[in-house]
Amino acid sequence: MKFLYLSLVLLFLTNCKDAKKSEYIATEDKEDSSKNISSEQHPGKKLMETECYICHNPKASESSRIAPPMIAIKKHYINSNTSKEEFRKSMVNWIENPSIKNSKMPGALKRFGVMPYQPYPIETIEQIADYMFDNTIEQPKWFKEHYKQGHGKGHGKGNNKGMGRKNRNSPNSEIDYADMGLKYALSTKAQLGKNLMRTIKEKGTVGAVEFCNIKAITLTDSISVINNALIKRVSDKPRNPKNKANATELGHINTFKKLVSEEKEINPIVEKVNKKIHFYYPIKTNSMCLQCHGKSLKNIEIATMATLKVLYPNDKAIDYDVNEVRGIWSISFDEKSIAVE
Repeated sequence: MKFLYLSLVLLFLTNCKDAKKSEYIATEDKEDSSKNISSEQHPGKKLMETECYICHNPKASESSRIAPPMIAIKKHYINSNTSKEEFRKSMVNWIENPSIKNSKMPGALKRFGVMPYQPYPIETIEQIADYMFDNTIEQPKWFKEHYKQGHGKGHGKGNNKGMGRKNRNSPNSEIDYADMGLKYALSTKAQLGKNLMRTIKEKGTVGAVEFCNIKAITLTDSISVINNALIKRVSDKPRNPKNKANATELGHINTFKKLVSEEKEINPIVEKVNKKIHFYYPIKTNSMCLQCHGKSLKNIEIATMATLKVLYPNDKAIDYDVNEVRGIWSISFDEKSIAVE
């Protein structure tokens, strides 16, 4: 270990920027203003952002999250005695068999439940684990205080039960409509995702296509009623004609596509019109999406393609690659005088 450390120092001092075999320095979650080129080029970084951030989004507020942020997973699974190989095996075991037995995060299980099984290749899981182990990863703004309260003296009990949240009942509370919209979008996505993953596990991809055809819009509508909001998933290339984007939504889809192509930070778009809040946020593809939305024969199996043609004769929602904007969340709800948890 000492030899590796000395080697890295020597490489830095001699400016060997073009070295083909680079090591990734373990930096935990310390602030670092310098940009680590090796870290940015690590394949696990892009995989984590594309595959994991769909649920473990570091942009989500503490109240709107539907799963723990990746930094929380790192802190629960890695301590001073944990080797990279041990962490890699823990992540593979968890993804391949998500269960109470395989988890080291009882608090997250209690709040979010067990993550649905997702058939990711072992190589993908290992690359994400390698990146997480060796590099600083993005954490939500609220996380430091949350972690301090939950894992410091008193373990979050006592005077600081709110764990850093704003007092929503205060007359001076600011309403974060972006946070509210994101909460609606992520909670709806969580319900759709759990049902979809269960269907894929039980009936395969063909069964998932049939599920979406019969249940997806109905499930979204029921969640809209529960939240007293209009929740839609719309696209410029809809599979179901009912999901076709209008002119305003098409404009926002193009905006998000441009941001993704330029690798810029993406934040929700929030507009107020006649005491109505209109919220927009991108729906991006990952490798799982390509089973139904990728390229014919390359990503979409023959049986799945045949089912799509029967159920959606005017289907336009194919030929995507990973990390592309497939559509957006378009959510409308009444303007509030105070924010509601």
